[in-house]
Amino acid sequence: MKGSASLFAAVDLGSNAFRMTIGQQVLCNQRSVIQKVKTLREPVRLAEGLHGDALDGLALERGWMALERFGKRLRGFEERRVRAVATSAVRQARNASVFLVGAEARLGFPITILSGQEEARLVYSGIAHTMPCEETTRLVVDIGGGSTELIVGRGRQPIFSESLAVGSGTFGKRYFSGGRVDSRSLQMAEQGACIQFSRVARYVRQHGWHAAIGSSGTARVLARVLKANGLNDGGRDGITYVGLLRLSLKLLEAGQIKRLKLDGLQQHRLSMLPGGLAIMLAAFKVFGIEDMTPSEPGLRFGLLHSLIDNASPGSLRH
Repeated sequence: MKGSASLFAAVDLGSNAFRMTIGQQVLCNQRSVIQKVKTLREPVRLAEGLHGDALDGLALERGWMALERFGKRLRGFEERRVRAVATSAVRQARNASVFLVGAEARLGFPITILSGQEEARLVYSGIAHTMPCEETTRLVVDIGGGSTELIVGRGRQPIFSESLAVGSGTFGKRYFSGGRVDSRSLQMAEQGACIQFSRVARYVRQHGWHAAIGSSGTARVLARVLKANGLNDGGRDGITYVGLLRLSLKLLEAGQIKRLKLDGLQQHRLSMLPGGLAIMLAAFKVFGIEDMTPSEPGLRFGLLHSLIDNASPGSLRH
């Protein structure tokens, strides 16, 4: 890629989609910030291809093809300026080594499988660098395709973190087979997420957080759909419990996600919506969230900051 000597790249092999963000470090108002140069997304749906504890052949091929396209964009990058990580679906797969051999060959760079705790730490780092607020204690909810990361932190310091096996892709596959949505399946999905969240609710509450942030694609999609369709009271931005309940009624009225007609909802997001909505409803209920602010920065921004922090002494610093 032209001009790659000043760029950094973060590659996130998620359970729903593979994403790559290329950025550079710039000074803005005496602060060092990351400026996005290019973002790529491939809807690989890796979690859908996880049968039992192994990725099927089609999922492997979808992942490899996406990484081959990413690899072409990364030609000319030094290894120290690229960090690629795999998350929940690869963590769970017993044939992860088979996938990684083909994946690294096509990407052209090493790929690390993140633990749930490391993923949570990087998610929080991405948010903390981009949304500095030294005094406010925040609850970050990152709903991915195969897992949900929960982090409570103040300023740049995470205080508590947990990774739970609750994801929009796996819940979609388990509770909304074939895209069917009814009151029983939505209730069961929400209850399943509530059971998982209740395991850590006491630890989350004891830190007395004051603001809730949704750092995943799920949170951004929900916020966009709620706003575009006027589902929040008073046209409010972000995610509200009332808005989520109204959206759930829209899904129930449709009965099948292919029949769902909502402004702001992209076709490739349809299959993940019911599972993501059920998990978000559970998070609001269990943790007592009233409203949530969506945040684009998350895992990939955390990866970029980790690369910059390890860069040469000549790089910009805070």
